[in-house]
Amino acid sequence: MKPRVAVALFGPEGRGSFNESGLQGALRARASGHELAVHWIAPAEPRGRADALRRLCREGVDLLVAHGGQGDAPVAELCGEFPDTRFAITQGSHLSSNTACYEVLQEQSAFLAGVLAGLASGTRVVGHLSGEKVRPGLKGRAAFAHGVRAAAPDCRFVTAFCGHQHDPERAYRTALALQREGADIVFAMIDGGRDGVNQACRETPLRQIGNVLDWVARDPKVFVASAVADSGLGVTAAIEDFAAGRFVPGTRKSQGLESPESVRLVMSPELSATFGQTIDRWRERLIAGAVVPADTYEGPELDIPS
Repeated sequence: MKPRVAVALFGPEGRGSFNESGLQGALRARASGHELAVHWIAPAEPRGRADALRRLCREGVDLLVAHGGQGDAPVAELCGEFPDTRFAITQGSHLSSNTACYEVLQEQSAFLAGVLAGLASGTRVVGHLSGEKVRPGLKGRAAFAHGVRAAAPDCRFVTAFCGHQHDPERAYRTALALQREGADIVFAMIDGGRDGVNQACRETPLRQIGNVLDWVARDPKVFVASAVADSGLGVTAAIEDFAAGRFVPGTRKSQGLESPESVRLVMSPELSATFGQTIDRWRERLIAGAVVPADTYEGPELDIPS
């Protein structure tokens, strides 16, 4: 009998590039012959997410793949309750005797995005925004800020979390707040709320660096770059490893800039022509381990009223 596999995507169905990446990873696994069910987990708080995953486990699941750092808290609660179920968390951090993590190193492309933003900013103010304060978002913010400092120590860095990955209105207000602080480039690590950031960019001189997917190809008028990190590859790898008997609980599998299909910085033609060689040199240093992106940020943060 084939293993029972469930993939959990957190947020409104069909919304957001991070979930799009995860869905494509599940569909790749299905196209390769693996049977699986995709479930959209609507609750926004950890308790509701844990309850939703608990219902899936009670129905009978051999492998549950939780896509994203939002899966850390609920899986940490459930892995002891369902010891015979294997859990995989993409971009997560919780490890246990029946849990493994699969990640693409978003922090590496985020660092390069910070280098580019610092070099390209005309106002010498660079912004960052995200939704929820989950570990992948915090690591991405820290790496981006590190890249800005490394390449452009004269730049001011402004950052804010709007509190929700899928709320365009909150993301819009947050982007405008960063622009009022003087930012002309913003790194937006956001999912279903990205339309709000895009709207702010169309209404102001603010320009955006995206993440997960190649946003430059999708909307070149808004995006000057994108810190690509195809997290859906972790979904595919977890399912394939489990089916082949290679799934090892308590371990983490990572892919970074050495695999450009997984992680890379995409730039607009104009920025590539001006800064491409510099970015390549930083990329080589990251791959060689000569530079390690910071994983914590201790600086100030804007308080955005809800």
